[in-house]
Amino acid sequence: MLSSEQELREDIVRFGALLYNRGLAHGSAGNLSVQLDDGSILVTPTNSSLGFLTPEQISKVSPDGDLLAGDPPSKEAFFHLAVYDSRPDAKAIVHLHSTHAVAVSCLCHQDTGNVLPALTAYQVIRVGRLPLLPYYRPGDRKLAEAVRTAARDHRAMLLANHGPIVSGRTLAEAVNAYEELEETAKLFFILGDRPVSLLTCEAIDDLEATFKS
Repeated sequence: MLSSEQELREDIVRFGALLYNRGLAHGSAGNLSVQLDDGSILVTPTNSSLGFLTPEQISKVSPDGDLLAGDPPSKEAFFHLAVYDSRPDAKAIVHLHSTHAVAVSCLCHQDTGNVLPALTAYQVIRVGRLPLLPYYRPGDRKLAEAVRTAARDHRAMLLANHGPIVSGRTLAEAVNAYEELEETAKLFFILGDRPVSLLTCEAIDDLEATFKS
């Protein structure tokens, strides 16, 4: 059974509070969204804390970016729309500024097509390859095309000096994938320069074939 708009608003509030209480969202940073059947989206409002939302505050935005209901939307709603436009299976998005993932986004990387090594099976299953997009100032609409292009082949991406965008078929799936990404980033820094046993190409291919979404 498809969730009603009110249920989805309540889901955004509930998961926003969960992410805030787990320390993955701070201040008024980050935003969540879900896509409705008509192509419009529900997205967290601008200058709001994910830990203190109400269902009525959640912004409803048309596919063209016009506000239909609720408070004024996040200034980053445009890149949520870009992901939905490019990735038909995406129905929910999590974008946060969590510490370890943002730290990865601030590093220089030789391969910007995939900036985290394959450390664990669940990283491969839930996150997949993680490209690093160039830096754009917050709210810069030029980011939309870069996000749209990356979303065609990736369910997660990293904005340079900013943070991740993670999509999923449901908000719960997107939240779980985001948490997996943050924990992988944490492992990346804990391991540092120590010799690491990475997953082999054969293991990655097997995981991708077995758990293909």
